[in-house]
Amino acid sequence: MDYRTLGNSGASVSELTLGTMTFGAEADEPTSHAILDAFVAGGGTLVDTADVYSAGTSETIIGRWLASHPTDADQVVLATKGRFPMGDGPNDVGLSRRHLAKALDASLTRLGVEHVDLYQMHAWDHLTPIDETLRFLDDAISAGKIGYYGFSNYLGWQVTKAVGRAEALGFAPPVTLQPQYNLLVRDIEHEVVPASLDAGIGLLPWSPLAGGWLSGKYVRDQAPTGATRLGEDPKRGMEAWEARNADERTWTVLDAVTSIASAHDASASQVALAWLLRQPAVTSVILGARSVEQLDDNLGSSDLAAALTDDEVARLTAASAPRVDDYPYGTAGVAQRDRKITGGR
Repeated sequence: MDYRTLGNSGASVSELTLGTMTFGAEADEPTSHAILDAFVAGGGTLVDTADVYSAGTSETIIGRWLASHPTDADQVVLATKGRFPMGDGPNDVGLSRRHLAKALDASLTRLGVEHVDLYQMHAWDHLTPIDETLRFLDDAISAGKIGYYGFSNYLGWQVTKAVGRAEALGFAPPVTLQPQYNLLVRDIEHEVVPASLDAGIGLLPWSPLAGGWLSGKYVRDQAPTGATRLGEDPKRGMEAWEARNADERTWTVLDAVTSIASAHDASASQVALAWLLRQPAVTSVILGARSVEQLDDNLGSSDLAAALTDDEVARLTAASAPRVDDYPYGTAGVAQRDRKITGGR
């Protein structure tokens, strides 16, 4: 396992993160604890959760593991999130000082700690002034409740606005951003990645296997069945079976992934994760496992990232190129954002 700095902070984290949305839902507590054991044994340090994961159960499961593993817990870099509803009241949601103060304290209680290393805003809140949110986060750092803060699911202009306001107000800057990012979902490269690079923010990509699609377990024109996410719910969110199966790009990407996997005697999942580890601004890739076996396979991507040739990375990049119109993100638009040092346009 290699390590990288947590965005523009001085904290070091493993290049693979354990995502825990499965805890209390797809993985019971003994399985969740076994996954945590395996992750730490494999050199992992960054553990990511959120208050809404299984309505707080994920945090509680992690808290009990931390309490029973004090030596390992000392090396864990702990991250959680707040923003989504944890109650039915009008102030039980959002990025207001009122909600975040209660949400953070509740997360700390469930986790059994007095401090989390990274506190993330789970999504943008257009109703709350950004200055209010940033002031709360800066105060939480000063109070010793959080070490750093970051965002999740923010657009490029939202990242840039938050960074600019934090600087103008003299507050601590954000260090990370959690976006969805994988070989099938690359549109963040248009605005979000450049904004993050400009600010020195590190990306923590979620859904790096596109909801299981990039694991290679689905077969073209054969609807999934059994104990998989799409087998249990083929209309599940953004990774729903019907639309992606009908999209030729899906199978072009998968052909490239499985071909390269075969050349390295690796799994398709490892190839998809390794490609992501090679992308600019990426600090750590979030793994979402429902079993120790899945996690062990995913951890193999750390070694494969170094083994992939530049040509193989380029092949995956070309096969998965996002579809864009000529302007503003196509060839003509990109030409407007570049120039020669001298002469010409």
